[in-house]
Amino acid sequence: MKKLLLTLLFACTLTSCFNDPDDEFIEQCLTPTNIVLSNTTHESTSITWEDSNTSATYTIEYGISGFTLGLGETITTTDTTATLTGLEANTSYDIYIQSICSNNVSMLTNVTHFTTNEPLVVPQFVNNLSDMHIYTGNLEDLNPSTYTFEYELITPLFTDYAYKQRLIALPPGEAMQYVDNGLPTFPDNTVIAKTFYYFNDERDTSLGKKIMETRILIKQNGTWVTGNYKWNDAQTEATLDPNGSVVTYNYVDNTGQPKSVNYEIPANTDCFTCHSNNSIITPIGPKLRSMHFNNQLQSFVDQNLLTNITDVSNVTTLPDWQNDRDYTLMQRARAYFDVNCAHCHSPGGTCDTTSILDFTFERPFDETNIYLQRFTIQARTQNYANDYSMPLIGTTMIHTEGYNLIEAFVNSL
Repeated sequence: MKKLLLTLLFACTLTSCFNDPDDEFIEQCLTPTNIVLSNTTHESTSITWEDSNTSATYTIEYGISGFTLGLGETITTTDTTATLTGLEANTSYDIYIQSICSNNVSMLTNVTHFTTNEPLVVPQFVNNLSDMHIYTGNLEDLNPSTYTFEYELITPLFTDYAYKQRLIALPPGEAMQYVDNGLPTFPDNTVIAKTFYYFNDERDTSLGKKIMETRILIKQNGTWVTGNYKWNDAQTEATLDPNGSVVTYNYVDNTGQPKSVNYEIPANTDCFTCHSNNSIITPIGPKLRSMHFNNQLQSFVDQNLLTNITDVSNVTTLPDWQNDRDYTLMQRARAYFDVNCAHCHSPGGTCDTTSILDFTFERPFDETNIYLQRFTIQARTQNYANDYSMPLIGTTMIHTEGYNLIEAFVNSL
């Protein structure tokens, strides 16, 4: 009898335990999976994830990589997608996501890392060149931003033997448009930059360089505006300098000879002298016929940087006066004149009303007046004299190779 009572008591105890409402099963809140980031820009990114919970909301916590959980920015959403905005450019971030179910919460996801893109190029003049974001990394390395592209000219302008880096930054999603062999049409907020520098020793470029200036053209509301940035001695920054200056520099050329240059950084008014046509500022260098070599134009088309053209072979090519002897002496000399002189000596140019010369390459020779002015051309290029030698702006010495070409051409007429 005593054993029967104990058995009944034990059975009642088990029954009461299994019926305890505090011990009802609670379904686990599952952690989000398959987190994917997309459409990352310099200031935002989109996130999607998967979730197996029947019904849940989600908390996203994010911050600069290494932030302390609980101190980050948070977003709560009922969707399995979200967009983070207001982020800092070129910055690494961490993201955690947690599901919130009706009765409990999930574990946090493992950390997801991402880095925002570089800042966009700023299409306006600011005091420091670095704040335009044309370059990335150390400024003196001249590493172009991902929003810029470099271009070269088959026949470049002579500027006291300085080396040049040429960049164009188009607004995101925009392109240059083909018009003819000359300048393409550039969209508003295009930035064109040209940086001038010398190598300390041209025989060994690893010995460093001296950057003199960066000239900037910006298209704002259909109009081009100019500005010059002068680099500091430490080569860590360049500042807007509208007044111009002279920088003395000594270097060794590629033959081992010591050279000295009093490099002239032009004032902003000097920029207007060369870049003005019919009193309207315009770019000079990036004409399509000057960039049509080494597959450069086709590359622009392939990258959607140049539109409105299907066959780049329709664009003519300006002769390479220095390296391509397949062209005639006249063609080579006229290419040199076109690049170095025609921006002033052409219809609408600064010298249009003071000179009868027209140096544009396409002009028929009999209409250029080069023959009539051949001895004046020779006199103004064979020696350097301030306010007399040509070009009047941008050079402080004779271009030996260029003059040898001009002399041979004039003597052939």
